[in-house]
Amino acid sequence: MYCLKYLKLILLLPMMLVTTSGVTEEDRGVNLTKPPSSIEQWYKPANKRQVWLHTMFRLRREMQAMGEYAAYKDQPRLLDWSEKFVKDYKSIGTMVPEWKDELENEWADRLLIAAKAGDFEGVGAAQRKIGKSCGGCHKEYRAVTAVLHRGPNFSEVMIEDGETMEERSFKQSMEGLSTAMNRIKIAITDNRFDVATKSHELMSQRLEDLSGSCGACHQTDRQKDYLMGEKNMAKVQNLGELIEAKDVKEAQKSLGSVAVEICATCHSIHRTLADLREFIDK
Repeated sequence: MYCLKYLKLILLLPMMLVTTSGVTEEDRGVNLTKPPSSIEQWYKPANKRQVWLHTMFRLRREMQAMGEYAAYKDQPRLLDWSEKFVKDYKSIGTMVPEWKDELENEWADRLLIAAKAGDFEGVGAAQRKIGKSCGGCHKEYRAVTAVLHRGPNFSEVMIEDGETMEERSFKQSMEGLSTAMNRIKIAITDNRFDVATKSHELMSQRLEDLSGSCGACHQTDRQKDYLMGEKNMAKVQNLGELIEAKDVKEAQKSLGSVAVEICATCHSIHRTLADLREFIDK
């Protein structure tokens, strides 16, 4: 299941790769283009609603409706959806002024004229022209915009250390957790169970600290319990008991289970997008 989730995530990456034709594989680079900063005001948390997303969803639905009613030659419904589409389409230039000149407003006007006249072929021609423009914008900006405005910004997250009560950056906390888990593996392998026990205690504390930060985004009990619920915390406790019993084989298996069920599952959801965001923000 983890592999499938991770695969779905990385399938998004090709949309972000804009390469130059006519060059060798070695010469190809990656160009990630940031959208205008004005788009941020139409996403949460700057806006109470995901205004930009809802506008895009309406446009896609309106394009589909126009295509269907043009095929049915249903002029009244075609006109109704065409008027909705033109209104939403032209609102893009108001929301993001930097893109105003990129819009095919002339073709939007032609589409509306064709819809009023019952010119179904004319509507189709205008749709194709506008759709090509939409596709070009999506290819250049959609994936990067999703990374910047739909994924969490972990650079702003601070974790309170349960021992010292000091705040640490999310990156520092994750590095500490990784260090503790690797130390457990090393210590178990070398039969240094006292070190493994102390590292397990540190790892448990780091996980508890981390779980407190997850609630900032994951509001429901189901979301909170998905990674840090009783089932997975029982696995962490069982790992400690196996270390205490000096059961090397079962302790290693238990550590692997914790690493996959908690760490790798969280990474499959968040880490790739977080790493991309860090790269984009440089």
